[in-house]
Order: sequence, then structure tokens, then C-alpha cells
Amino acid sequence: MLLLCSWLLLAAPARATHIVGGEMELVHNTGDSYTLLLNLYFDAANGNASALDADLTASIFDKSTNGRMVNVVLPLTSNTFVNYTNPACAKPTLSTRKLVYSKQINLPAGIYNSPQGYYVAVERCCRNNSISNILDPGNAAQAFYLEFPAVVRNGRPFYDSTPRIFPPLADYACRGELFYYDFGGQDIDGDSLVYDLVTPLNGHSDAAVPKPAAAAPAPYVPITWRPQPPLLPGQPVLPPLSTLNQIPGTPTLGINRTTGRLTVRPSNLGLFVFGVRCSEYRNGEKIGEARRDFQLMVLNCPINVRPSVVMLPTPSSPVPYRPGRDTLRFFPGSNRCVRLRFTDPDPNSRLTLSLSPVNFTGLLPSFTTATSGAVRTPGSPDTLTATLCFPECLNTQGRVFLLDVVVGDDGCSLPKRDTVRVAFIAVPPLNSPPLLTTTAGPTLPLRARVGDLLSFDLTGTDPDDDPVRLEMSGLGFNPVDLGATLSQGTNGRQQRGRFTWRVDCRAVGPDSVLNFRFTAASMPCNTRQATSITVPIIVSYANRPPTLASTLPPPSGVNPPLLKLPLGRLYTATFTGVDIDRDGLTLTATGSYADGSEGFDLTSAGMRFEAQNGTGVATGRFTWDVSCTAANLHRDLLVTFRLIDATCKPLPQTQSVRLQVQSPDTLAVKLYNIITPNNDRVNDEFRLPDLPPNFCDAYFTNLKIFSRWGQQVFTTSDREFRWPGQGSAGIYYYYVTYSDGRKYRGWLEVIP
Repeated sequence: MLLLCSWLLLAAPARATHIVGGEMELVHNTGDSYTLLLNLYFDAANGNASALDADLTASIFDKSTNGRMVNVVLPLTSNTFVNYTNPACAKPTLSTRKLVYSKQINLPAGIYNSPQGYYVAVERCCRNNSISNILDPGNAAQAFYLEFPAVVRNGRPFYDSTPRIFPPLADYACRGELFYYDFGGQDIDGDSLVYDLVTPLNGHSDAAVPKPAAAAPAPYVPITWRPQPPLLPGQPVLPPLSTLNQIPGTPTLGINRTTGRLTVRPSNLGLFVFGVRCSEYRNGEKIGEARRDFQLMVLNCPINVRPSVVMLPTPSSPVPYRPGRDTLRFFPGSNRCVRLRFTDPDPNSRLTLSLSPVNFTGLLPSFTTATSGAVRTPGSPDTLTATLCFPECLNTQGRVFLLDVVVGDDGCSLPKRDTVRVAFIAVPPLNSPPLLTTTAGPTLPLRARVGDLLSFDLTGTDPDDDPVRLEMSGLGFNPVDLGATLSQGTNGRQQRGRFTWRVDCRAVGPDSVLNFRFTAASMPCNTRQATSITVPIIVSYANRPPTLASTLPPPSGVNPPLLKLPLGRLYTATFTGVDIDRDGLTLTATGSYADGSEGFDLTSAGMRFEAQNGTGVATGRFTWDVSCTAANLHRDLLVTFRLIDATCKPLPQTQSVRLQVQSPDTLAVKLYNIITPNNDRVNDEFRLPDLPPNFCDAYFTNLKIFSRWGQQVFTTSDREFRWPGQGSAGIYYYYVTYSDGRKYRGWLEVIP
């Protein structure tokens, strides 16, 4: 961290030779959120520390128009050294740092939807001054380049993370020796990756402007290859350097199209820059690409002779195994081990054995002795030995499997290897399936009723003493969902289980037979062998409806009976429920309005229901204290009594009654229309004695009398009023109002 901070203090745009190579990545996080990264590889041995940037600017462009979308300032977030494949081969003059610049960005679907996609570029100068295969390397820049697709396609999100490519390269190559390195990448979306060589891009920056404020749009100028030096007379003409001849050699630099593995046997010393492109395909369509520039140093190395390995088919066999001609055959009871002898003519070599399956996956043989050691050092033998044993369970299923046994040394720059390709056929030992017995029976199917407890034992054994596991399943159902359990444990060579099931309503359905399947299973050599037993169980269920009797009036037709009761009356009804199946019975009462609207609470209407519930018998008592609390509801009341039996499929019984508070207003209203106020004591005053009486919250409110011209001449709130007239003959009109909204009107003639 201290080193990073000290370098950052010096970080200013500068002309410097420091760039080893690099590439860009775009990683999808969630929704519109992505992380944009630039991996820049810095020459830590010869690079100018002042060129260590604290940030770099990436520019995003629309591929179809080259229009700039946005500039993104990427801060430096990581600074680490790149490790050698073999640390013992490290050269102090070859040291590389990996600088990671990254930032989280948003790519909204409403903006980044161009069908041709987008590209990102960062431009920075300068490359190492000692590069051998390009012109003017100290003034040569690098354009870091990445393509990615639109984030929406056919109106739907199209998420993509570009390939996370290429382990960084810190190794060097030896002249005249085969160099190989895995540049293969990973794609978290599962897209297909294809690799090819490309000419590195120089771009627009140079020594005068090493760090532009932002990248210019494409196209980007490529680097210029250096011509091959002239040859001496008589030597063959060397081909010019190009995309397909970036590092001269036999073979020249190449990359495997599908694996990304680099190979070259370089013929010239020097520092060589090269370019690789990784194209990304989804459903056969190219959706993006990532480019990397990098360098490879070619040095003169000490001669390193390849080690050798020899296989003896049996520990005592003097005749070596002949690859391509012999096939090892392993059968039950046969010897499954072979002996390996490996050596190296170079002194002080340390050799290591490894295995690589060729045409199969899964179980591999194992070494029973040491797989590495030194040769030709004081106290060490010239030849090392190891024993390789093939597992008893290895099964080639009649096919010939191929296995590479590889010995590698610790030579520089990369290990040299020798391989013995072993062909073999393996047959695992014979194995018998397990045995299963049960105490269920002897008569099947088993029969049960709801509430019964079923229980029986199971015993699993294996003739070959393989571990046995008991399993339980159902044909068309899950026994656990019905409450069934299978507990088990090991007793010597036996696996014992206990099936237990308290039958409840979950087992009651349209099917009369439930088939429980029990299995004893073993896994010899990871191959399942099983034996099953089916135990059918019939669950019997029958239910007769309970009966409900009461003292309610019998129903009238299809409607519940109607009871009209006056204020002050106490009504009582009793109920008796009986179930011949002796199921638990419950009596309830609920209130609702006869017109079908919402219900009401019984107590709010002066009603009460008490029930004595029980097994097979239930009784209840309903009482109604008829009062204004019910009358003030102004609607017929419906009370429903329900008897339900506690069983899997209840058959409830109901009775209902309509209740109404009887109004005392049974007389016809009489309205008078003439008075003679002549003091003869006969019809001298206007009265209305036959108005409806007050009833609960419906009561007389007032009376108003008007002249024929609409002038109010009298008003009163006393229902026992008396009006002697206005002193003059004529026609008058009166209005009577009740609190419940009822109104009565009439006319009155006054005759003196």
C-alpha cells in the first residue's frame, strides 16, 4: 500500500515507456448496473514510475455512427505483481505489475439500444522502448479496445458480461524451445469464445500527447511491424513480420481457436509485442469482442533435456508398457496397480508426476507412493519410482479409456514433460442387490380407519455387506404429506426401519387404496442398486349426517317460519343434535338480515344462544327478550342454527327462523277535516286522537297548520294538542311528522 501511494504521488501524464499490454472488461451487476474495468500491465523493471496513472478515461461509442455516448473516468483500484508459472525461473529484468482501473456505470435500456452495439476505448502512450518487432516502440501507443452488445433486444433485456480473458503472462520464452501458455478466458454467461491473432492497435496518442483527455472514435491506427533484418548470403529468406508472423519461429506464434492456448518456438532473441482477439458468440451470433496486447521476452536459456517416464504393467514385470499397442485389463480380483519409473538426464532436476484423463471423466487412479522427487543430486537416485493403482470401482463399461501419465521437470522458463498414454479396460466387482423384508401382512392390503395407528417393521440387508439405506415413497402421493414416518437405524449388518402412521383426514380421498413403496438401496461403486416392496393400505371412511330437532315453528314452504312478537315478550327455543356415528357435535347460531344484507350480533338485538356440545349429542337454548333494540333495526331478522359433526367430510344440518317485532300500530289512521268553534262544546277544537302511537324510536315529532295562502298559523310538538281555530272561518292545511320520516297531511275547514 505504501508503494502504491508513493507511485500515485508521481502520477502525472508523462512520456514514458512502460506499457506491457492490457485489455478491458464489462461485467453486468444487476439491472442497468455494470462495472467497467481496464487491466493495464506495467513494466515494473524498466517502466517510468511517473507514468503510473491515478486514473484513465474510457470513452464509449455507438458502433453504427461512431458517436460518443459518454466518457468514464476510471480510478486505479488495484496494483499487484504478476506471478511466474515457476517462481524459481524469475528474472529480475522481467517484472510486471497488473493495474486495475474500474468504476460502476449505468447502461439504461432506453439509451443503449443500438442494434449494432457499442465499443469502449482507452488511449495511452507509450510502449517499452526495447520492443523488437515494431518500429519506433518508444513513441508507440496502445488503444485498449472492447465491443459489447445493446442491453435490450426485441423489447426485452439482453444482459451480457464480456469475457474475463487471459491469465496475465509473466514468463519468458527460450530461443529454440517450445513455449506454451494458456490465454483461454471465461464467460459467466456461457457464451462461446473464439480466439485469433490480430495486429496490436496504436491509436491516436503519441509521445507528445501520451494521455489524451478522452479517446478518439474508431478507426484506430495499428502499430507498424519492423522489417526482418537482412540475411547473410545462402540463408533462407525470412518471411516479413505480420499478423500471422508476430514472433518469428518454427512454428511462429499461434493460438488455438477454441482453447486460447498460445504456442511458439521462437528463433530470435528480443522483446516481442503481439495481439490476441477473443470474440464472443451467443446462439451462433457474434455479440462482442475483447482485444489484448501483450509482450513476450525471448532469452537464451540453459539446455534443458526432457525427462522420461516408463510404465511396468505389474510391479514385478520387467517388460515396459508399449503405448499404442498394449491395453491394460483390470477384472475383479486381478492386480490393479502398475509401476512407474521416471528420470531426467539433467542434474538437480525435480520431477513431478500428474494424471490427465483423455476420453473420460470421473474416477481416477491414485498414486500410493510419492509423486515427486529430485534426481542426480547428492544422496538422490538417478531414477524415481511410483506405484499407480486403479480403483476397484472404476468401470469403463466395455470401452477403452485413455489416461495420460505425465512427468514434468522444473526447468526454465517452463517445465518440459514426457507422457505415457495408457489404454485400459476396467470391470468392477460383481454386486448383488440388497434384500428387503417387512412385517406388514401377512394379509394385504392393510385396512385402517381414520384415527387408527398403523405400524410395522422393515429390514434391509446386502449380500455384499454394502451399506443399505431404507426409503419410503408413495404411488401418486408423498407419504410425509399424510403424516407417515419411517425411522431407521443400523444394527450390525442390517438396516432396520419402523413405519408409523396415525391415519387422519388427509388420507380420505377418492382413491380407496394407497400404495406405499419401501426400498432398500445401496450404492456400490456409486451405482445405485435397489429392491422395493409395495404395501397397499385401504382407508375406510363413512359418515352419516347428524339430526337436528328444535321447538322452532315448522318451515312454511321453502321459506323459514316467521315469528311476530310484541315488545316485552320473552321467547325461548330449544335444540337437540344427535349423531349415530358418535362424532363430536357443535351447535352455533348466527344472525343476518332477512333481505340478505350483512349480519348482526345476536346480543345487540336482545338475543342469546347457549350450547352444550359433546360427542354424539349436542343441545342448545335460544332466548329473545323482545325490546326496542331489535325493533330499532327496522328489518326482519334471520337467525340460523347450525349443527356440524367433527369428521373428515362434515354433513352440517341447519334450521332458520325469521323474527319480527310486532308494531302496536294496528288501527287505521283517522284524519279529521272540520270543526265548529261556537262554544257548544261539540267539535269546538281540532284534535287527532287516532294518530299512530309512539313506538320505540318512531315517535310523534310535530304538527304544523297553514292558511290557504301558506302562512303558518300553528305548530306544536305535543301529540295531545288542541287547536280552537284562528277566529275566522276558512280552509286550513296541516302536516304531521314522525321521527322515522313518516308524514300525514290533510285539510281542515273552520265553520264558526
